[in-house]
Amino acid sequence: MRLGSFSGFSEIAAIRGSSIQTTACLRASHTHDSLLDIFTISSFTRFARGSEKNVIAVFDELDPLPELASKNCTSCKCPREAHDVCHDEWVSVRARLGLKGDESRDPVGGFDPRDAGLAWAPPGLPLHKVEEYFSMLPELSVPRLGTAGERHRDRQLATQLPKQDLARAYCRHLDPQHSVSADDFMAARNEIALDIGSVQEVFEKGVECGACSEPLKYASLAVSASKLGLLYHPTCFRCSQCEELLVDLAYCVHDDALYCERHYAEQLKPRCAACDELIFSGEYTKAMNKDWHSGHFCCWQCDESLTGQRYVLRDEHPYCIKCYESVFANGCEECHKIIGIDSKDLSYKDKHWHEACFLCNKCRVSLVDKQFGSKVDKIYCGNCYDAQFASRCDGCGEIFRAGTKKMEYKTRQWHEKCFCCVVCKNAIGTKSFIPREQEIYCAGCYEDKFATRCVKCNKIITSGGVTYKNEPWHRDCFTCSHCNQSLAGQRFTSRDEKPYCADCFGELFAKRCTACTKPITGIGGTRFISFEDRHWHNDCFICAGCKTSLVGRGFITDAEDIICPECAKQKLS
Repeated sequence: MRLGSFSGFSEIAAIRGSSIQTTACLRASHTHDSLLDIFTISSFTRFARGSEKNVIAVFDELDPLPELASKNCTSCKCPREAHDVCHDEWVSVRARLGLKGDESRDPVGGFDPRDAGLAWAPPGLPLHKVEEYFSMLPELSVPRLGTAGERHRDRQLATQLPKQDLARAYCRHLDPQHSVSADDFMAARNEIALDIGSVQEVFEKGVECGACSEPLKYASLAVSASKLGLLYHPTCFRCSQCEELLVDLAYCVHDDALYCERHYAEQLKPRCAACDELIFSGEYTKAMNKDWHSGHFCCWQCDESLTGQRYVLRDEHPYCIKCYESVFANGCEECHKIIGIDSKDLSYKDKHWHEACFLCNKCRVSLVDKQFGSKVDKIYCGNCYDAQFASRCDGCGEIFRAGTKKMEYKTRQWHEKCFCCVVCKNAIGTKSFIPREQEIYCAGCYEDKFATRCVKCNKIITSGGVTYKNEPWHRDCFTCSHCNQSLAGQRFTSRDEKPYCADCFGELFAKRCTACTKPITGIGGTRFISFEDRHWHNDCFICAGCKTSLVGRGFITDAEDIICPECAKQKLS
């Protein structure tokens, strides 16, 4: 790649993902037998950083774009290939190339390809050999009438054999002063490069394919290129550049390689990316790694020429500065004016500002290259944002600075060092904790302060336990005050706020029956009878004589005994 220096270029500012370019007119003198000396265009870009402005020259080749405005229909913008570009008089490739003879009816095979349902067939072959030939090709390359193969052939004819390359009458943008150059180019091409291949059977052994160098099978069909004196597999007869099968076997030769006519011509002449015609002028435009007639490199929006002008690439299409700013430029959130391509566009969350308008909403200090925060569609410097909106620690009341580790629980938040136990002041970190009444406790301090303790041993009750008179006890600590037998799950009573099992309570504190001398415990609803400081179980309150129960009956005392009235009468009589 040769690099040429250019003067008089405008300084261009680089903006968001779009590149601004300047086209250069290239001039070179050439004779009919010399190639045009082409320079690679220079792209200049300015990068603005604060007040420092450096201009950097970047020499590179841009990636080619698939389609440009004038490569499409000017009415509907669809590609040219979508329209009917074939003419009835050019259905025959021989006629399209302007060669003598008519291949519409094969003089050797003796049939019209259209009678066999084909738009074209290799001449000189009988029908069964034609079918054999097409069986060796991909289905899309078989031009059967009314199929995708026929439409594919039509497109390939228009692509590989562009009519404007073949006849000056179809060159709409050829200046009269360059007509001789065009005629000389076409005549030289037709004489030394252009030809139509033929299909023949291979009757020699050891013949290699001119493309893949693999041997051709004996008695198989091959394509002959007489300009090179080589034979090819039918699927190897392709253009060296686009690698497409050569339509109707039409080919050109350049540097011992096969080309379709389009790419052969492009080896020798530049082609305008807009009108698709070869450029025979020594002056043309080079931009976006493509060649253009002077005046054909146009804005995608307004079609004004971009030659020698600044332009912006957007979605792989060029726009003049005016159209780009009117269609794509963003509006400033602060001043509501358009942010032009020569201005720096600062963006945040789909909002845009001029560099000079990117200010704190409160103190109006510039936020360029500074930390900032946003609230309710407004932007603030770090200090103003912290003062108004920053969250604060529930421990110390200070704000959370950038990069500070934050501990959160429900709706509250702390600095890591402030998230500590309210009693021992030790940082809790990732350890377990217990919240109580807006305070945080470590497990140890919470147990010490709030855990249930046994009334007897004063130790924490971790599980189970017994409650007696609203006081907690370990099960093992809840025992009879006299014999220390566990009372958990047992019947018990109390005296002087102390629990006793039934046996101990009876032995120690219960009244005793005058008859049996056993304690009257009263547990289980036991009923007893009292008389003159003496007590009896219900069952023991009987007549000392006849042993009849005196419960609910009258009785008479006889010294220490009690007797019924009948026994008293007998004793007195």
